Amino acid sequence: MSAIPPCPKCESTYVYEDGSLLVCPECAHEWNPNEVIVDPDAIILKDAVGNLLAEDDKVTLIKDLKVKGSSLVLKVGTKAVIKRFVDSDHDIDCKVDGHGQMMLKSKFVRKQN
Repeated sequence: MSAIPPCPKCESTYVYEDGSLLVCPECAHEWNPNEVIVDPDAIILKDAVGNLLAEDDKVTLIKDLKVKGSSLVLKVGTKAVIKRFVDSDHDIDCKVDGHGQMMLKSKFVRKQN
């Protein structure tokens, strides 16, 4: 007999099969165990040309960007590595080559192949 996983909502172990679905009698949650579960709170970002971005992706700048609070300008083609996504105006926390940690907007980068 195959092991039935606990309910993803209430962690109940009294789950039973009903056709192709699994049902929890305690919270009435029904789900298909073969579906991929997607985190609704996950941040999904795309680069300037529509490619999906992920953490640890390597990107390049598509535009010269002035660094706020200094006279530094990041030139087109500058490379960076995405460390994490942030839910704010500057949505990428990354390490820019030669300049250190910075926050960038996803619309100004392009994913490298």
